[in-house]
Amino acid sequence: MPSPREPLNRQETFETSFRGFFADRFPPLHRYLSRISGDPELAEDVAQETFVRLYRRGVMPDDPAAWLVSVANNLLRDEQRKKSRRLRLISTGKSQPDDVGEAGGPEADLILKERASLVRGVLDTMSQREQQLLILHHEGYSYQEIAVALGVAPTGVGTLLVRATAAFARAFASRSHAPR
Repeated sequence: MPSPREPLNRQETFETSFRGFFADRFPPLHRYLSRISGDPELAEDVAQETFVRLYRRGVMPDDPAAWLVSVANNLLRDEQRKKSRRLRLISTGKSQPDDVGEAGGPEADLILKERASLVRGVLDTMSQREQQLLILHHEGYSYQEIAVALGVAPTGVGTLLVRATAAFARAFASRSHAPR
């Protein structure tokens, strides 16, 4: 018969592993969501909600990193749908929010921002799955984690990445050499 202390030990073990997992995986998850959405604030909200759901679950899944990305992808998709609906309902005629960027940064910052904008533009032309593949791989997720997160066969991840990378390279080259 389990002692009265045993459930608390399991909870303490979960909390300890959760804290370590959070410290290790929150930054790459946030970067992934930020890159896939183009909205760092939304990415932070979704990443936090994903970890809240993991904590409420009370046990670590078999493949925690892949579980995290799957849940985050679903939450992000839901948020983007809500945002799209809200925009349609409250259309004010203003197409873009005011840019609140830093004024007059160094030339290097400007070049980085232009490059990031170009990359974002290229990613936006790609399918959601291609975007997810490239960004998850760039964030250091294993092929197995990518396969589970995106619901593809682990043996096909390499081929899908090669194709997505080639598509990205072609689109990037055509955009970066196009006159502006």
